Amino acid sequence: MSLVWSREPYAPKRQAMSVERIVHAAIAVADAEGLDAVSMRRVAAEVKSGTTSLYRYLENRDELLDLMVDAVWGEGAPEPLTGDWRADLAEVARDQRAMVLRHPWLAGLMASRPALGPNSLRRLEHALAAAAALTADITRAAAVIGMIGDYVLGAVAKELAEQEARRRTGLSEDEWRAAVGPYIREVVASGAYPQFSRQVVEADDLSFGDRFEFGLACLLTGCAEQVR
Repeated sequence: MSLVWSREPYAPKRQAMSVERIVHAAIAVADAEGLDAVSMRRVAAEVKSGTTSLYRYLENRDELLDLMVDAVWGEGAPEPLTGDWRADLAEVARDQRAMVLRHPWLAGLMASRPALGPNSLRRLEHALAAAAALTADITRAAAVIGMIGDYVLGAVAKELAEQEARRRTGLSEDEWRAAVGPYIREVVASGAYPQFSRQVVEADDLSFGDRFEFGLACLLTGCAEQVR
């Protein structure tokens, strides 16, 4: 099996279409409707082509997914490294979070397949270079980068779920809270759940971004303790 990265792209005599056009159309569908909506037939319709024509450029849908992932990792460029491993790794994490929130379908692919395209490899090289300032042990550096990626996916899962709930129900988080408010007040008044009640009454209502930063700080502090 040849990888899409190692083949010369199909170049028809009449340049009516390109791999880039196909990939950008697929990304637009995934951004709007989710990854399940991306099929070779659907993308062909978006670029106003026959489905068979797409198979001259790509062998299958998996290749299309690989190219979509690499294309979004090519959006912009990571911030230059400062040499401060904590600041640089925090920026790596923030960059990943921003990318997943911009393209929610990316989360599932990040969790299921290694990204081997040129843009993805450049991002990984950058992240490993950031981790190298923490440890010269490449095994541990790779483990740190993997752990950061896992944290990002876990941290944004609730944020993505809130986006989906808003789409599905039509209610914002504030509107949902107002709807369940009477029930929560009953729970608090019952006295059966004192710690939950303290959270409701006393705890600050942190934003998703604030929660992300708190967890990220804890993670990086733990890395400093374990990796050095």
